[in-house]
Amino acid sequence: MRLNRFDLNLLVVLDALLEERNVTRASERVHIGQSAASAALARLRDYFEDELLVPVGRRLELTPLAQSLVVPVRETLHNAQDTLSRRAGFDPASTQRRFTVCASDYVTTVMLANAAVHIAAEAPGVALDIRSPARNIAEAFDRGAIDLLIMPEQYVDKLERPYLRLFEDTQVCMVWASHPGVGAAMSFDDYMALGHVAVRFGDERSLTFEEWFLPRYGRPRRVECSVDNFTTLPLLVIGTQRVATLHHRLAQHFAQHLPVRIVEAPFDMPPLVEAMTWPRRLENDPAHRWLRQKLVAYAGGIDPLNPRP
Repeated sequence: MRLNRFDLNLLVVLDALLEERNVTRASERVHIGQSAASAALARLRDYFEDELLVPVGRRLELTPLAQSLVVPVRETLHNAQDTLSRRAGFDPASTQRRFTVCASDYVTTVMLANAAVHIAAEAPGVALDIRSPARNIAEAFDRGAIDLLIMPEQYVDKLERPYLRLFEDTQVCMVWASHPGVGAAMSFDDYMALGHVAVRFGDERSLTFEEWFLPRYGRPRRVECSVDNFTTLPLLVIGTQRVATLHHRLAQHFAQHLPVRIVEAPFDMPPLVEAMTWPRRLENDPAHRWLRQKLVAYAGGIDPLNPRP
């Protein structure tokens, strides 16, 4: 189909080229041959009277015109997808839909895993593609790579997207069940004397807990091991004299299956509030609204601190 002499099929290829900045990867993304993608790029260059992608060393870079096309091309495709997905009604039992949900392994363990069971029972055609949060969340939202994101409220709020709170959690300490030096309680000095297992996130490998702890107590913990996820924390505690500081719900999950035990943290820390956010273009999508309602209802059922109807 053509509009103002432009073949609308080229928009899909253009979007892939603008994001991938590589003809081979763009062709794989839209499931066409590399020669067809190269031909499409030639036609796009001819239409816009601009090179769009220019070689810089071994890579391709966007021209100023190409950079100005990234957002409008993505929005045009989003609008087209939203139009084509509209239906007179929404029936969970018969809908075929896939949602990309970004969440930490902590949220997946304490909430999404069980929520997915209930969702599958009511909507067997709804698939959840659960992934770890992308490095650049805002960019991922803009290019439509994320349908739903679950993360701490203080980070969600910065995205300036619609969001809802899901549940709260507190911090506790976890040690090996046979830890020789920790009893039913732990003093702050005992806590600081132990070796710690910590979670680091991001390219800078920052200790997110330390960003809160160090300014308040002025003493760095002695971190003996660090991981980039929550679910391997107990494996680095079992059989050692280390301690891990983590979310209460996750610690309870581990204590049911592994030789670890929970000890109250010897300091006060504000509760963690997990929230979900989504692109504005999906605000009124019936299937997406149904998924949000299911997650809110399920979160309310597991969270006595934050009850929901």
